[in-house]
Amino acid sequence: MNKTIFITGASSGLGKVTAKLFSEKGWTVIATMRNPESETELSQLPNVHLLALDISKSNQIADIVAKAEQIAPVDVLFNNAGYVLAGALEATSDEQLEQQFNTNVFGTIRLTRAFLPYFRARKTGTIITTTSLGAYIPDPFMALYSAGKSALEGWTAGMSYELDRIGVSIKTIVPGFMQTSFVGNAQMIQHKAAYREDWEKVLSAYSNPNAAESADNPSDIAEVVYEAATDGKKTLHYFAGNDATTRYKELSLQGIDSILDTRKKVFFDN
Repeated sequence: MNKTIFITGASSGLGKVTAKLFSEKGWTVIATMRNPESETELSQLPNVHLLALDISKSNQIADIVAKAEQIAPVDVLFNNAGYVLAGALEATSDEQLEQQFNTNVFGTIRLTRAFLPYFRARKTGTIITTTSLGAYIPDPFMALYSAGKSALEGWTAGMSYELDRIGVSIKTIVPGFMQTSFVGNAQMIQHKAAYREDWEKVLSAYSNPNAAESADNPSDIAEVVYEAATDGKKTLHYFAGNDATTRYKELSLQGIDSILDTRKKVFFDN
């Protein structure tokens, strides 16, 4: 029987690659993004439906979920939309802070809430959310981003109790550094002079070609999304890609204090 996945943040990166993969596997794909009229690749695939959605705008969510359910009953919700807010907290405006959490946390939770009546009525469904290794090992000047991803990790674990009772699974995909335009897509905070030297070192570390070479291919992470969607397991967290699995293993062996000390040297002792 043909199944359906609803994907947020499908205009680029992991979301787009995942949409392609599920389409190739014969799924109906409902791919959402803020500007679907600009999407020329996914629109050519016969089993992909594009819908406009900005998950930070709560007034869009109920209508989009209803439209999606009219296209086909949704089996898997893939919460993937989000962005990086990078910079010093002291220079962060209230608007920037609120937008980060409205998109990365509250939008994801509100969208999931809107799908729950449909999943509960069918007594089935899988919710998958992209978090980040940053929820476990944060990097400099990304504390708010890491906080949001940590919130989603804890939210997922907490929700598993009530959802298991109604036949619904909830999981996270935890990638590390991926071969995407990470720095280019991030929202950069304008820095105070006191932080500029350290900020430049962090940007330099992320722009280093060696870092890009060791980053994981989004296609490999998409395969883990497919695994999580189809394996029927109750696994909560899927560490995806070589970077995430390697560094999480190091965290388990060495502890967070040692890992953060090592990360400080990577960014600031070069």
